[in-house]
Amino acid sequence: MTDGPIRARGRARFARRTGDRYKGPVAAEIAVVRVGRIEPAELRRLVDLFFEDMVKYVVDVERGLVAVGGEMHADAEQVLLEDGSRQADLWGANYYPGRGPEECVEYTALINIRPAQGNRSMEIQDPSVRERVRELTFALIGEGEPLP
Repeated sequence: MTDGPIRARGRARFARRTGDRYKGPVAAEIAVVRVGRIEPAELRRLVDLFFEDMVKYVVDVERGLVAVGGEMHADAEQVLLEDGSRQADLWGANYYPGRGPEECVEYTALINIRPAQGNRSMEIQDPSVRERVRELTFALIGEGEPLP
């Protein structure tokens, strides 16, 4: 499971995972955001770990939570699967802080290729799933505001 829940300034709860718990050479932490919005400083740290201008994340559209961080979407996906999420409910995206609400979410990830669910490309094709991902992104990560 996790190293245990912590509170980030009383707003968001995170479950931290370290790279040695995954299969493969993952060295980053993943923040699972369940309530409130991730703190800007924590988001900045996760953005800076691999890509400097964006962060990969996975949304559980049924449970209403996100796992932010990792080098690949599969890293965050694995954390959520171990936390009790169902594969069919997980969708990957990229978040770009500083681009504003219309351009901060990119609905593309390898984990989104699911022919059995009618999604044959890396991009989320179902408008209702895209809207749910956007809604949870804005509530738990941000709306494209610049980071400190």
